[in-house]
Amino acid sequence: MRTARSNGFSLIELIVVIAIIAMLLVVALPRYQASIDRAELVALKTNLRALRDSIDRYEEDKGEYPDSLQQLVESRYLKSIPVDPITDSAQTWMIVEDTIDDKSGVVDIRSGAKGATSLGVVYAEL
Repeated sequence: MRTARSNGFSLIELIVVIAIIAMLLVVALPRYQASIDRAELVALKTNLRALRDSIDRYEEDKGEYPDSLQQLVESRYLKSIPVDPITDSAQTWMIVEDTIDDKSGVVDIRSGAKGATSLGVVYAEL
């Protein structure tokens, strides 16, 4: 005689599967977060490099520094002002204005993000 057996999972099997998935998440989640942080840092450095190159090209072409980042866009040195990936805004850039060789204007750009990288470098010092 046959015994009635269900075709589903037992509670023990279900708990084991959930435990395995939880262990995988515990291992994978920190690595995923670290890769997100690294990607944001690389994007920040790339955007800073593009802004600084545009400022330098503007100064070489016009003989003066731009008055604002928007002037770089209006003069077509940039399509648009890049977003700071740490703050997720194009409005948080810290503009460094100075007078160099009787030329005043935007001479450098810094990130306005608070905090530091995973290596301890403050974002505003990149």
